[in-house]
Amino acid sequence: MNYWLFKSEPDAFSIDDLANKPNQTEHWDGIRNYQARNFLRDKVQLGDQVFIYHSSCKNVGIAGLAEVVKESYPDHTQFDPESKYYDPKSDPENPRWYMVDVKFVKKFKHVLSLKSIKAMPQIQQIGLVKKGHRLSIMPVDPEEFAYLLKECNKL
Repeated sequence: MNYWLFKSEPDAFSIDDLANKPNQTEHWDGIRNYQARNFLRDKVQLGDQVFIYHSSCKNVGIAGLAEVVKESYPDHTQFDPESKYYDPKSDPENPRWYMVDVKFVKKFKHVLSLKSIKAMPQIQQIGLVKKGHRLSIMPVDPEEFAYLLKECNKL
């Protein structure tokens, strides 16, 4: 099993939005960074655990937990001229962008803030605490995932 952090702006898609979807499941679309795409396409697997991280908002941090319930498949928004994620260079025969489906597991009572995460000496590997790491999909070390989950559940 792998562990991940998926970033989303809560005004676009939040942990509450995921919880309110039918079957509490939704595709994670719109990824338009090649490194993040490669993680989705090549590394994210069925059953992987995912922190849902709210960014670009008043309360930035880890807001909830999800699980991958469908592995990588072409992101249909790349082919839709009406979508903000449309990519005219994408070819249905050789898709450029991918997505996975995630299922709501839990919303934490309080967001574990980025400031708190950066202050934890036990957290050194996650991209959030490294300079220049702004990926919307990032791996989380298993030990750090366990520690952060414990901290999220304490709040």
